[in-house]
Amino acid sequence: MPTFAGHIATGISLGYALNPEEKKLRFYLSVILLSIIPDFDVIMFRFGIPYVHPLGHRGFFHSFLFAAITGAFMAYLYLKKQGISPGKYFRLSIIFILTGLMHSLLDAMTNGGLGIGFFIPFNYQRYFLPWKPIEVSPIGITGFFSNWGLKVLKNEFMLLVIPSIALVAAASTCRKLIKYWRIKNSGRQHQ
Repeated sequence: MPTFAGHIATGISLGYALNPEEKKLRFYLSVILLSIIPDFDVIMFRFGIPYVHPLGHRGFFHSFLFAAITGAFMAYLYLKKQGISPGKYFRLSIIFILTGLMHSLLDAMTNGGLGIGFFIPFNYQRYFLPWKPIEVSPIGITGFFSNWGLKVLKNEFMLLVIPSIALVAAASTCRKLIKYWRIKNSGRQHQ
């Protein structure tokens, strides 16, 4: 798995790119939570549930179903005080679901572990993507204070943080260009 920092960077950049008009801290806290919540499954080790179990690390909590449930539920919680219109709920659910799925896709691009249970509980097989450039992160705090941890952070900076910054910059530039184009074209229509 990438580190929490790598997951958070990609989650925030994806949230910004997909929902640029949302400026509330609450939105970004929701995106951060959804980008890291699948890794809360490491607590299962404390309950004696092994890695290979469907509820173990990278199992159900990394599945498409879990991302759909948590994304839709988070959208409901986010919108319930302001009134939930179906269109707004659907759009925010998709953004939150994609944020959760990004976590699993990134984990499937790591070079270690048992793979991701994308289809649990319908299929218990674990998968990796064909391209696995991301260094797998150590599980536990002590692993981060080692050469392995440093190698992981350098790798994530290059493969996750820099592309996340580029995504935010590209999304911002595209929005400015679209706004400029609309203003320019509306001026032509009034002539």
